[in-house]
Amino acid sequence: MRPKMFRSLVFITLAALLLVGCPGSSPSGSDQPGDNATTTEPTAAPTTSSDTDAKTKFTVAWSIYVGWMPWDYAQSSGILAKWADKYGIEIELVRMDYIPSVEAYVSKQVDACVMTNMEALNMPAASGIDSTSLILGDYSNGNDAVLTRGIKDVKGLAGKSVSLVELSVSHYLLARALETHGLSENDVTLQNTSDADIGPIFLADTSQEAVVTWNPMVMEIEQAPGVDNIFNSADIPGEVLDMMVVHTDVLAKNPNFGKALVGAWYEVMALISAGGPDADAAIAEMAAASATDAAGFNSQLATTAMFYQPQAAAEYGASGEIQEKMNFVRKFCFDQGLLGEGVSSEDAVGVTYPDGTVQGDADNVKLRFDVSYMQMAADGKL
Repeated sequence: MRPKMFRSLVFITLAALLLVGCPGSSPSGSDQPGDNATTTEPTAAPTTSSDTDAKTKFTVAWSIYVGWMPWDYAQSSGILAKWADKYGIEIELVRMDYIPSVEAYVSKQVDACVMTNMEALNMPAASGIDSTSLILGDYSNGNDAVLTRGIKDVKGLAGKSVSLVELSVSHYLLARALETHGLSENDVTLQNTSDADIGPIFLADTSQEAVVTWNPMVMEIEQAPGVDNIFNSADIPGEVLDMMVVHTDVLAKNPNFGKALVGAWYEVMALISAGGPDADAAIAEMAAASATDAAGFNSQLATTAMFYQPQAAAEYGASGEIQEKMNFVRKFCFDQGLLGEGVSSEDAVGVTYPDGTVQGDADNVKLRFDVSYMQMAADGKL
């Protein structure tokens, strides 16, 4: 079993303090794709004064998750070093637990970090840290699920107790499940449970009727007799995105850093998606590094919609669909108080897209979806 990843959304205190007053690769393979206050403005990131000057050494934080294991392989295989050498820089990849890795990013101890779109919004962006989504790696396509005993559909959750990690991706999934079936959180009782305990407790206590969690716990729980998967992230495709996020000022002053990361990523994507002995060896290595075997790793990949080709990722990042999905995320974060104290709406933090659209406060843009580096990879210009 790979280590469990706590994909929590909790990071309110720093957000409250900082928000107030804040104004070539040519990979191949197949892919699985894809208002509130909205304005339009140029998408160029700011390049003015910053505490980060042009440099040659960078640190990237990552954590164990099937969609992020290619970074570990990029490092161990020498692919990451090769691309860094091409651009005359050094990149140190540092493995950390998930929330500490994002906290390290917010405190500017690292230059880039893997995280979901939700954490990107409610941790760094809500804390006033201008951040750019450099790579759209995948979206959860079944990795997160609502599992039940004796309850055959979402409407059957009404009046029931549901175990989950509150303010997590699981919480978001439940909220979306209820919303799409005419229910709300007021119709259920939430039982907050730690990520380490949620699987074992549900399996041991057969009186529990509903749990929401993520892989590999989902796969383990599904093996128990009488357990049904009544809703999962495949029902809301593209809403739980896994990304490489970079400090906007660092990227603006050091574009070669972005080019090296993107080049290395898509070289690994090309290798995996091509199949054959080399791909099998890479998957076996990634599986071992995440404490599972190739079969278990491939099972997790099956519920992860990887953007293997840069063109597919760039197209999704530039689509209207991602803007629609982010509106759900923005609303959830606001409703749960994750954008900071005293915030009056989900529009407090601005999010900008490649077409110039801005959701929220155009004077306080702190999260930017940039597809230009992925497009360079697609065009063979890295």
